Amino acid sequence: MIKVLIVDDHQLVRAGLRSIIEAPGDLRVVAEAPSGEDAVAQSQQGLDADVVLMDLSMPGGMSGVEATRRLRRLLPQARIIALSALSDEPLPTQVHDAGAIGYLTKGCPAKELLDAIRAAHRGLPYVDAMLAQKRMVAGWRGTKETPFADLSAREMQVTLMILDGRRNNEIAECLSLSQKTVSTYRQRIFEKLGIGTDVELTRLAYRHGLIQEVAVGEAGGSG
Repeated sequence: MIKVLIVDDHQLVRAGLRSIIEAPGDLRVVAEAPSGEDAVAQSQQGLDADVVLMDLSMPGGMSGVEATRRLRRLLPQARIIALSALSDEPLPTQVHDAGAIGYLTKGCPAKELLDAIRAAHRGLPYVDAMLAQKRMVAGWRGTKETPFADLSAREMQVTLMILDGRRNNEIAECLSLSQKTVSTYRQRIFEKLGIGTDVELTRLAYRHGLIQEVAVGEAGGSG
C-alpha cells in the first residue's frame, strides 16, 4: 500500500484528489494538510508517507517550494510530486532543485496522476505531458527554434526519461507501457530528430537548452 500525503489549501481539491487516489485500492491517503506549515508540523510529529502531492500555489505563508525543501529533510524516504495550475518556468526548475521528483499540472488526467504516484514511489522521475511539451518546444533556456517541436507529447515524455538515463524497462514501467512500445517510441524519436544514439540525443538536447550540462567525454566532437 502506497501512503500519500496531500498538501493543498482547497478542501474540495483535496477531497477530489483523495477520491481519485484511493479508487484503485493500492494507494491510501494517510493525511491532508491545508498549508506548507501544517505539512511540516505533521511531519515533525511522526507522519509516515511514501509520496507527497505538493500544491505550489498556496497563498501566503510558506510556499510550496519551501515546504518541499523542508519535507525532503523531515521525510527523506518520501517522494514529492509538485502539483500546480502552472506549467511555465521558473516553478518547475525551482521545485526540482528543492527536491521534488515529479511535476504535474492540475489539468492532467486521473490516470496520469496515479501513474506519477506509482512511479515516484519507485524512485522514477515523472513530468506530465503538458509540461514535457512546453519544455521541449521552448527549452529551459528559452530556445526559440528546436527540432524537438516535432515530437508528440508522449514522445517528449519518453525523451526526457531517456535524457535522465532511464532504460526502456524503467520507462515502460513508469508510463504503463510495454517495452516494445517504448522501443518504438525511441526509434520514432531518433528518426524525427535525425540521430541514432543516446549520446547524439544528449548533445542535441544540450545545444537546444533542454539539459544544463553534458559529460566532457560526450561533449567533445559534437561539432
